Amino acid sequence: MNQRVGSVWTAFLLSYCWTLSSAQIAYSVSEEVNVGTVVGNIAKDLHIGVQELEPRMFQIVYGANKRHFGVNVKTGTLFVSNRIDRESLCSADQKCTVLLEAMAHNPLSLYRIEMHIIDINDNAPSFPTSSQVLNITEVSSPGEKFSLPLAEDPDSGSNAVKTYKLSPNEHFSLDVQTVEHSVAVELVLIKALDREKQPVVHLTLTAVDGGRPALSGTLEITVNVLDFNDNSPVFSKSLYKVKVNENIAIGSQIISLSASDLDEGINSDITFSIVKQGASKASDLFSINPDSGLITVKDNVDYEENAAVELRVEAKDKGHPPKSSQCKVLVEVVDVNDNPPELTVTSLASTIKEDSKVETAVALITISDKDGGKNGIVHCKIIGQVPFKIQSSYKNYYSLVVDGPLDREEITNYNVTIIASDEGIPSLSSIGVITVHISDVNDNAPQFPVAAKNIYLKENSPAGAIIETVTAQDPDVNENARISYTIFSRDKTVLPLVSMIDINSESGDLYSKQSFNYEDLKSFQFVVQATDSGVPPLSSNSTVNVFILDENDNSPVILAPYSEPGSVNSENIPYSAEAGYFVAKIRSVDADSGYNALLSYHLTEPKGTNLFRIGSSSGEIRTKRRMSDNDLKTHPLLITVSDNGEPSLSATMSMDVVVVESLDDIKTSFREVPVKEESFSDLNLYLLVSIVSVSVIFLLSLVGLIAAKCYRTDSSFSRYSAPVISTHPDGSWSFSKSTQQYDVCFSSDTIKSDVVVFPSPFPPADADLISINGEDTFTRTQTLPTSEKVRHCNLLRTFHFSCT
Repeated sequence: MNQRVGSVWTAFLLSYCWTLSSAQIAYSVSEEVNVGTVVGNIAKDLHIGVQELEPRMFQIVYGANKRHFGVNVKTGTLFVSNRIDRESLCSADQKCTVLLEAMAHNPLSLYRIEMHIIDINDNAPSFPTSSQVLNITEVSSPGEKFSLPLAEDPDSGSNAVKTYKLSPNEHFSLDVQTVEHSVAVELVLIKALDREKQPVVHLTLTAVDGGRPALSGTLEITVNVLDFNDNSPVFSKSLYKVKVNENIAIGSQIISLSASDLDEGINSDITFSIVKQGASKASDLFSINPDSGLITVKDNVDYEENAAVELRVEAKDKGHPPKSSQCKVLVEVVDVNDNPPELTVTSLASTIKEDSKVETAVALITISDKDGGKNGIVHCKIIGQVPFKIQSSYKNYYSLVVDGPLDREEITNYNVTIIASDEGIPSLSSIGVITVHISDVNDNAPQFPVAAKNIYLKENSPAGAIIETVTAQDPDVNENARISYTIFSRDKTVLPLVSMIDINSESGDLYSKQSFNYEDLKSFQFVVQATDSGVPPLSSNSTVNVFILDENDNSPVILAPYSEPGSVNSENIPYSAEAGYFVAKIRSVDADSGYNALLSYHLTEPKGTNLFRIGSSSGEIRTKRRMSDNDLKTHPLLITVSDNGEPSLSATMSMDVVVVESLDDIKTSFREVPVKEESFSDLNLYLLVSIVSVSVIFLLSLVGLIAAKCYRTDSSFSRYSAPVISTHPDGSWSFSKSTQQYDVCFSSDTIKSDVVVFPSPFPPADADLISINGEDTFTRTQTLPTSEKVRHCNLLRTFHFSCT
């Protein structure tokens, strides 16, 4: 639209101005000159003064054209104001002229200017595309031509395309023809193509212009040689060898075949197949992938059936017609150790005796292996530590024999594990287990828990009661462990055992056949024998010590002089008697022992008197205070002697104490007085009898102690500890409660002269200890001389007491 308006306006001005003035000039300028380049002096060429240009507003009228030129009104020169490109101004024209108009006012004048643009070689030839692909079959004949595109050059004249050139090669040449200003470029095949040798031919076509210097453009030509099925597939090898282990897993890949075809496309697409040969089924063991040529295991491969398998494999292409070739595949089957040894164990007897000798045969072992070579060589051994071993008989025949002592009581049966291993790599093995039962023989005698047993039996126990049960254990079984019990006595001097004790032969229960009296028999001993029912029978013994325990079945007896029948017991004391005056001493004994013989004395006076006291352990009666005028002259006393048994037994006596004025009135009596007697009296006789009795009891106790110690074990005595009698600085004696073999009764008199001992051997662990007045100690208030202490300590040590 704008271009058309400009053209009309230009035509109008030309027609108008043409009537006013007319002038025309021409200039030449090369394209691509620098901006500001002077083309000519337009004022001079138009015969216009330079001083007139500016007042007359001289200017170039461009119209729709680009402003490539300008006028300097100061100097009158025409110069290049913008880049000049001939190819854009004149396209492909051989000559390029640009028309310009110049106009001046006052008077109005119009001038025509022709600007000739001179071409320079500023453009290289170029092809429509940078590359060209030609597909030519390899069976094309030499001389065939193939058209090529022409190059274009915007320049003109000698700067345009002048010649074409082809890169050197052995298959093609270039044919350029010019007919009536028309140029044709063709590619000519001069040598037959072979795709298998050179599937692609790369060429370069170059177009060169005539400029100086000459410019050129190139076209990359790719000639694809099209295939023709003129080649058969070819295997990489004519013979393939492969080794596989027998029993290889089905589906395992063993080898991949490769074949090539020099053709291409479907002509080189190859398929593989296994060719079946006759009636052989070996080819059925394998399959081949038709595309990749990978051979895999199809069925179980067994060396024993086929040591080697020969396969014929065919490779065929897909051309028309197809071409094929064959190769041989030799599969060598490698024997592997795939058969474990077979182990057979045959027992010779269901059980063997525990006293079987070494190398006694127990079982037969047979071993076989289907493999051959090292894979079929088998060794066997026993796993674990057992008293058996394997002996080789012949080749794969073995015997299981006894190799050590057997003891049914420790192990009743053995699970003998036998492993058979071959020499294959890896080795295969089989395990067999045979159970060997051990039968019993009578090789163990019955055993008692202890070699000696102590039984404590209370006196007066009823006859026929079970006093104890003795049992023995026999680790054997059945008849060899069936035990019967009998008793016998080693000491023939003791009462006949058959009248005292009996035993149940099956259960071991001991029965008392009579009631025992501690005062008659304190202990006795016998032997229990346990015998099994084996052949021959075995037996063992256990000694039984029976100790009769004392019961409180005897009351205390008051000794003379206060025990004479029909006698009146009386004592005289002077009125002047001081507190603590000795009145009389009551003596008593008890046929029992221990606590049952531990006596205490008690005094009962008339009400309100409270004049006398009695030593609870000594039996000494003394005054508590001095006499007064208000006191009676005769004091009846009731003395009670009690033992410490359960229940307690006692005896009583009465005594009259008469108060006299002086000592001269006191008649001689049987009481003890601290005076020296010159003649032998009845009291001396009683004391002598007492001492002799005590000595006899002491000797009997000592003999019983020694006899008991001969039958007691160290462990039986370990339960008892010796009682301790301590001497204090003030001369007093103390008795510490402890379990002892003998009970000792003390009184102040006996401390001064002797010790009364009542034997009580082997008291039970739960027996009470000696207690005086409910306490565990007693104190003697009077001090003994050192010689007396030493004598009594020596006496106590004899009975296993300790004395300090």
